[in-house]
Amino acid sequence: MKSVPFTQLHIFLVVARLQSFRGAARELGVSSAAVSQSVRQLESQLGVVLLNRTTRSVAVTDAGRRLVEEAGPGLAQASSALQSVSAQPGEVVGRLRLSVPRSAVSLLIAPVLPAFRARHPRVEVEVVVEDRLVDIVAEGYDAGVRLEETLERDMVQVRLTGAFRFVVVAAPSYLARHGTPQKPEDLLHHECINLRSPTTGTYYAWELERGRRTWRVPARGGVTTSDELTSVRLATEGLGLAYAFEPTAQEELRTGKLVRVLEAYAPGVPGLFLYFPSRAQRSGPLRLFIEVARELTAKTV
Repeated sequence: MKSVPFTQLHIFLVVARLQSFRGAARELGVSSAAVSQSVRQLESQLGVVLLNRTTRSVAVTDAGRRLVEEAGPGLAQASSALQSVSAQPGEVVGRLRLSVPRSAVSLLIAPVLPAFRARHPRVEVEVVVEDRLVDIVAEGYDAGVRLEETLERDMVQVRLTGAFRFVVVAAPSYLARHGTPQKPEDLLHHECINLRSPTTGTYYAWELERGRRTWRVPARGGVTTSDELTSVRLATEGLGLAYAFEPTAQEELRTGKLVRVLEAYAPGVPGLFLYFPSRAQRSGPLRLFIEVARELTAKTV
């Protein structure tokens, strides 16, 4: 097999990450035809199909997925090395791509990113906000943010926050009309704002605990959302009870727009963690981001 040009490999990785030829063309600043031709040439050289495409969608094949997982980090590291050569002494140049749940944006990313960019202006940062569980290696991310309980065992974990609780909250106006639940089973008789998983499409059960006993309550109501911040906002309007991790609703709780209910049953979780594959530790931009994140979140969270 002839040597594979890095340009073709890079173009394929962008298409695979975006799952779009047009999107890749926009990001790369070339035509869609040029992107398509480059991928076809790469497939011809390798003798395998890397992408299944229809008029409506692009999907990575098994061979394409292996190429993304094995070549993607190496190409990113090579690109970072080339950029660092052109940097001034002590200056870091590169790109950092993060997968972040929406609830962590105001809590973590908004406080950290301005300071990080001020200190390292030649590091480009892309923050992709989505609440689904993302395979950060396959989808070309340097790191992600999640609760510890959802992390894969082979990922390096860096704590960003202390422990916090998941709480049930409601507007005083709602409780005045419908009363206050006193035990988990009471939720079955209340209007609850449903949370639907953006990954599986299923409803979340509200998890509660007291001592050694736990409850998974199939709380239901007439309003459904896939976004926790939206459920908190709707709860302030008196539409029903909401289930959220406490920092998400801290401002509404502070101002009295929401109050905690069933507080004795609120379960605790270890906190939010930055996670990444072990080989990503060689990335200069990621190491610097971790330094800034640890410094600032220790003061604010």
